[in-house]
Order: sequence, then structure tokens, then C-alpha cells
Amino acid sequence: MPYRVLAAAVVLLHLAFVVFVVAGGLLVLRRRWAAAVHLPAAAWGVFVEFSGRICPLTPLENRLRALGGGAAYSGDFVDQYLMPVLYPPGLRRGVQVALGLFALAVNAAVYAYAWRSARRRRMGGRR
Repeated sequence: MPYRVLAAAVVLLHLAFVVFVVAGGLLVLRRRWAAAVHLPAAAWGVFVEFSGRICPLTPLENRLRALGGGAAYSGDFVDQYLMPVLYPPGLRRGVQVALGLFALAVNAAVYAYAWRSARRRRMGGRR
């Protein structure tokens, strides 16, 4: 039983990480120090999507499921949990790259806004 709980905790951690990769830049608008944590996380998330690799949390989750007597799944976290919710079945590699581009675009826009805002404050509100 504890392995199943741990596997579920890894799924929640994985989901939180995915949300942080995509939207964590918004935290930087309030707490500039968050960029030191978010930028490496976002770089990792985009790298995993672009390279087609499997995040290390996926094998960990599968191992915990197996130890708990459950069935492991094939593929990665995105394929198992996000794809069925966000996209119809059958869209694989191209959608994975699109997800990476989406995360990159959202974060680029947020960081550009944060940079412009910080620059404006330093200049005393002048443009």
C-alpha cells in the first residue's frame, strides 16, 4: 500500500512540475528570485519535450506502481496523463514538440514582460 501512495505522490509532483514549467514564470512577476528556480526547471521541461526523452519521474512512478502490485504504463507522463485530457489519441511526437513550444512561448512572454517592467521601474517610469 505505501508504494501506491508514493506512486500517487510522484504523479502529483510530476503534475505540479509540469504546471510550474508552463506557468511558473508568473511567479517571477511577484518574486524575482523565483527565476533562479524556474528557468532551470523550464529549460529541463522544454528539453525533455523537444528531445523526446522520458522524465526521470516516470520510471520512478512505474517502479513504485510495480512494487505496490499495480501495473506500470508505457510511454511518459505526458502520454499517460496529459495527452488523453488535452488532445485526442494518435497525436504523439508533433504534439510533444508543440507542448514544448507552448511552454517556451508562455515563458518568453512572461519574462519579456517582467524584464520590461523591471526596466521601467529602474528608469523611474520613463520609457
